[in-house]
Amino acid sequence: MIPIMGVPFLELMLRRIKDAGIEHVILASGYLPDAISSYFGDGSSLGLRITYVVEETPMGTAGAIKNVEEHISGPFFVFNGDVLTSLDLRVMMAFHKTRGGIGALHLITVADPSAFGAVVHDESGRIAKFVEKPPKGTSPSNDVNAGTYLLEREILDYIPSGRAVSIERETFPAVIESGNALYAYVTADYWIDLGRPEHYLDAHHHIFEGAMPLGIPFVRGAISGPGKAQPAGTVTAPAFIGAGVVIEPGAHVGPFVVLGEGCRVARGARIEDSLLWDGVTVGPGAVIEQSILASGTRVGARARVAARSVIGHNVVIGDDTSLPEGSRVAAEGVATA
Repeated sequence: MIPIMGVPFLELMLRRIKDAGIEHVILASGYLPDAISSYFGDGSSLGLRITYVVEETPMGTAGAIKNVEEHISGPFFVFNGDVLTSLDLRVMMAFHKTRGGIGALHLITVADPSAFGAVVHDESGRIAKFVEKPPKGTSPSNDVNAGTYLLEREILDYIPSGRAVSIERETFPAVIESGNALYAYVTADYWIDLGRPEHYLDAHHHIFEGAMPLGIPFVRGAISGPGKAQPAGTVTAPAFIGAGVVIEPGAHVGPFVVLGEGCRVARGARIEDSLLWDGVTVGPGAVIEQSILASGTRVGARARVAARSVIGHNVVIGDDTSLPEGSRVAAEGVATA
C-alpha cells in the first residue's frame, strides 16, 4: 500500500487494469494485510471484482499462478507488484492477438542488462531463450523482462502443482523447449521497479518531471495536491501537498517533496527531495533530506534526517537527534540523540 502522490500504488495499478477493460482481478500473496482488503473490499468501488488468494507457503512466481488456477477461465495478465509503468495494456492485447502463441512478455531495452533477466528473440519477436543476470558485457540481448505478461490459460499445464515454481527460470524455458511460442513485446514505455527506496524516490522525480502519467489530478513542475492552497510557509515547486497539511510560517518545503494527508511542518523546519506519508509531524527547526518517512512518524525539534534514510511507521525521532545518511529505523522505533 505504498503511496504515489498520495494514492496507494496498488490503486493506481487497479485503475490501469480497469481502463484496459479488465473486470476481474486476483490478488495473490503470501499474506493478506487487513489494510488491503479493508481498503479495496470486493473491488466494486473501482468497477472491478477482486478475488483474494493467500498462499499457505511461498509458491514462487509460477506457483502463485497455479495456486489460483480455479479462478482463471481464459487469457490473463500477470503483473509484478513492484513495477510502475506507462505500458498500454490494450495495445499489448492487440499485439498478442496478432502474434498468437501461448503468451506475450513485456520487455524494455536497457544499456546494461546485467542486473536483469535478458531475453533473446528474433525479428518477429519469438523468444529463443532467457539469460538470467548475464555478466556485464556478455549479454546476447539488451532487452529485459519488464514484469508484465499476457498469457493463455494453456500455460498452466506447464506449471507443476504443490511446490514453489519460478515462471522465469522454469516455466518459460519449458514452454520454449516444447516448441510452443512466447513473443517479446518490446516498448519504450516508462518503467521502474519500486522495490528499492532509491527507485521509489526516483519515480517521484520522474512523475514530477512528467515522464510517467498517473491519471490523477496533478500539474507537472508545479505545486499540486488537495492541500496546495493551505501552506503559510514557503513551498518550492515541484511539490505535492495532501489534504489537511499544515505548513507553518518560516518552514521551507521543496523541491521534489510529497506531504501526505494531515502532515504538519513546524516553523523553521526544512524538507527537500523527500516523501512523507500521511500524518507525519516535523518539529521546529528539523531538517529532512532525500528520505522516506512512513505514516505517523514524529520528527523532533532540530532533529536531522540525512539523505537516503528510510523511517518506518509511527517512529519517534527525538529532539536534536541526527540520523546519518542511509539510516533505517523500523516501525514503532524510537531514535534519540
